[in-house]
Amino acid sequence: MRIRSNKGFTLIELLIVVAIIGIIAAIAIPGLLRARMSGNEASAIGSLRAINSSQAAFSSTCGSGFYAAVLSDLLISPTAGGIGFISPDLGAGAPSVIKSGYTIEMNAGSDSVVSTVDSCSVGNGGPAAGATVSSYYAFGSPVTPDASGTRYFWTNTLGTIYVDIADTLSGITLGNTIPGAGTVLQ
Repeated sequence: MRIRSNKGFTLIELLIVVAIIGIIAAIAIPGLLRARMSGNEASAIGSLRAINSSQAAFSSTCGSGFYAAVLSDLLISPTAGGIGFISPDLGAGAPSVIKSGYTIEMNAGSDSVVSTVDSCSVGNGGPAAGATVSSYYAFGSPVTPDASGTRYFWTNTLGTIYVDIADTLSGITLGNTIPGAGTVLQ
């Protein structure tokens, strides 16, 4: 008769370890998904803040008091070889871009007036007369609601960001008024 050595793990011990790992994963995965959604929402808020800042810089330095009508106009530098008013990850799409699970869109406000002067970046392909506007609005909506994010965000020329849990903000196209939906982001 051979004597068995007691090296290694029994099948029952391995099954217990696998069960413990499964329980830990079941507890941790929902938390990770919530953390990812929170990160996506924070990115959308940051994108709308970047749009507001870029529009303010464009208006005061290049737009003669008017704003860019689409995101891609903010990407164009006022001088050859310079940098634009917004980062390429936001300015690459016109009028919208998908970033971190959110669709970020910016358009001219329906209550805006069109400029009759060229912007300072017109020599580099920037907006010419008739392509800058007196107001804009932008919004962020989750690409996959309840998966990439649960809240909808909106801002306009006034610079305040509004939030709502339903898609009531994306249909508001006014650039110079407070929306009738959503609450101010705190």
